[in-house]
Amino acid sequence: MHDAELALLSNYLVVGAILFGLGVIGFLSRRNMIVMFLAVEMMLQGVSLSLVAWGRFYNDLAGQVLVLFIIALAACEAALALALIVVLFRRRGTLDVIAWQDLREADQPPYAEEALPEEPAELPPRWPRLTPAGVPPEIPREQTDYRPHV
Repeated sequence: MHDAELALLSNYLVVGAILFGLGVIGFLSRRNMIVMFLAVEMMLQGVSLSLVAWGRFYNDLAGQVLVLFIIALAACEAALALALIVVLFRRRGTLDVIAWQDLREADQPPYAEEALPEEPAELPPRWPRLTPAGVPPEIPREQTDYRPHV
C-alpha cells in the first residue's frame, strides 16, 4: 500500500464524514420538512462516498454495488417523501414538523416551545465627543438670533 493511496482514502473519508456531519446538524437543527429531507439525503451521500472510497482502496466492487443500491433506495425514498410532504402541506398549510404533534405516540408529551427572551430596547448610538479645549468664543447675541445670510 502506497502513501498516496492512503492519503486519497483519508481525503475521501474526511469529505464523506463532513457530508454526514452536515446532514446530521441540518436534520437536528431545522424544523422544515424539506430541509430535513435534504439533510437525510446529504447523510446518504456521505455514506455512499465512504463506501466508494473503501471499495476503491481494496480494489473490490462491493462498495460500488452497495452505492448503486443506496442510490436506487434514495430515488424511491425521494419520491415517497416528496409526495408525503405535499400531502402534509395541503392538510395543514405549513411544513413545520411541530404542526404534526398529533402523529406522536400516545405516551409522548407534546412539544412546547420555549418563549424567547425579550430583546432590550436599543438605545440611540452614543457618538464620541471631543473634550472641550480652551475658552468658547464670545458670539454677539444678534448673530445667533438673526442671521442675514446662511
